Amino acid sequence: MRPRHSTMMSDAYAIFSMPRSVAIDAAALQSTYAALSREAHPDQGGSEEKAAAVNSAYETLRSPEKRLKHLIEIAAPEEAKAWRTVPLDESMMSVFMELGSALDASAKLLEKKAKATSALTKALLANEEMTSRERLERIGFGVEEKKVAMESALAALDERLASGDGDVWRDIAATQARLAYLAKWQAQIRERLLALM
Repeated sequence: MRPRHSTMMSDAYAIFSMPRSVAIDAAALQSTYAALSREAHPDQGGSEEKAAAVNSAYETLRSPEKRLKHLIEIAAPEEAKAWRTVPLDESMMSVFMELGSALDASAKLLEKKAKATSALTKALLANEEMTSRERLERIGFGVEEKKVAMESALAALDERLASGDGDVWRDIAATQARLAYLAKWQAQIRERLLALM
């Protein structure tokens, strides 16, 4: 059975023979994954268990949010709970509020659409639906921009980690929590956009 959560596996960094770091060379990760997958495959003398461990470790290291959570769990377990209590900064709180408002409005729109019977009502709702989709897409672009900006700042956390900065774990936990929020919001936006099609 494949592990569902990083705490259920051993050190993903060790499986890939990579140093424990916040930022990862994506190309090196991919090529190592290809080699490890071949070695771990049951047809090549590996086992299903080993193949599952390689796949799980790859999924953990590939995702910045999962990677940071895993790094905290294995390198700073005392900080592992901190990621759940990180407050949103002002810019993320405004995105959260706007997204909540957009999701509520689109849910009401979907209810009206389900109850609509006349062609005129359906036509009016189609225009409202397009506006709702555009609003969600705009919020989605903003969420993606925040995510990209956070991911591009991961190397700076590595530098602080290497320098022995004692506060870096708090900031790694905060970054992980914010990436988790952004991933959740992206999933909510995708789901609602599909419902509005």
